[in-house]
Amino acid sequence: MKAITIYSNSWCPFCRRAKMLLDHKGLTYSEINIEAEPAKRQEMIELSGRTSVPQIFIEDLHIGGCDDLFALEHQSKLDPLLSS
Repeated sequence: MKAITIYSNSWCPFCRRAKMLLDHKGLTYSEINIEAEPAKRQEMIELSGRTSVPQIFIEDLHIGGCDDLFALEHQSKLDPLLSS
């Protein structure tokens, strides 16, 4: 299984929703809270080109945000990305 990283903050409902999907699928992920680690916010922006959370990565592949993650799941494209 590939490494998953999610940049988030503690109060974001979209972050919670994305993590709930990952948890439901039994996936392990690394969470980077940009509130607790403010320097990581700039890292997230540089890697994703976006300023909003969540920003989700599978290995070095930027998936996008919560809606993008759910779109991949509904199109049955998430599991192949994780196992390829």
